[in-house]
Amino acid sequence: MQVFVTGGSGFVGGHLIEALVRHGHQVAALVRSEASAQVVAAYGATPVMGSLDTVRADMLGQAQAVIHAAAVTDEWGTRAHFWQGNVVGTGNILAAAREAGVARFVHVGTEAAFFTGTDLIHLDEMQPYPDRHRYLYAETKAEAERRVLAANTAAFATVSIRPRFVWGPRDATVLPAILRMAAQGRFSWIAQGAARTSTTHVANVVHALELALTHGKAGQAYFVADEGERSIRSFLSALALTQGTDLGQRNTPTWVARWAAAAVEGVYRAFKLQGVPPMTRFAIDMMSSNVTVNTARATAELGYAPVITVEEGMSHLVLA
Repeated sequence: MQVFVTGGSGFVGGHLIEALVRHGHQVAALVRSEASAQVVAAYGATPVMGSLDTVRADMLGQAQAVIHAAAVTDEWGTRAHFWQGNVVGTGNILAAAREAGVARFVHVGTEAAFFTGTDLIHLDEMQPYPDRHRYLYAETKAEAERRVLAANTAAFATVSIRPRFVWGPRDATVLPAILRMAAQGRFSWIAQGAARTSTTHVANVVHALELALTHGKAGQAYFVADEGERSIRSFLSALALTQGTDLGQRNTPTWVARWAAAAVEGVYRAFKLQGVPPMTRFAIDMMSSNVTVNTARATAELGYAPVITVEEGMSHLVLA
């Protein structure tokens, strides 16, 4: 199959390209720079220079499917920044794919589209989008997915895959941030790290995305995750230990951490400070909430099952 990928130089996108090429697909990837072009070429894709702001149907060539993995995932930014990247950008690649005659469009969604700062336990696909959002990332990813699923037609099938807490080799966000905070003496558990979470190794995300090229009901979304669930403390402790780091015992009550994050954000906004705040409401609220997902629909309709266990994934990181 000829597959066009966005976000191919990123964490999920890079692993996705490697898997697609390994399984015999022809892959082209949208890139914004020469540096990104070199990255996706090394993974095995043909780079196509452009962006989600400028993408056109002719850039997709003879693609039979698009997998849209690009997104603004920053913790901090303006509404315009998030809206342009996640909503307008998704709309642009949707329009280009339809015009190019692409048969299937697979979107990388997220459980965060439903997160408003309170627990999400065994979240499934029957959950409606929130009426009001507290975080720009969540709001714009929800709107992007709405538009993807609404674009489904008999000639243009759309599917969204929603992983929870993606981790694994080449992660440039979660593990590096934890290690950096630990090295600086700034890491603290929130409420002892007792919150429960689902996680999704990047290999399991990629497996689900590949399945969605040919499986699943058009116009549907699917939660995917590793087998089982675990506490934030047990998972992050094991993750950090793969790199020889003990996260220690420091603890902060939930109310203190949430109040501090809101106060820090307020200062950054009031004084128009540059850079990313040392803590954000989204990150703190996620770390202190139970967030678990139900993958039964993905199992039944996609044929999804994890291809790697958490224990195997951790062992591979130790060897990295």
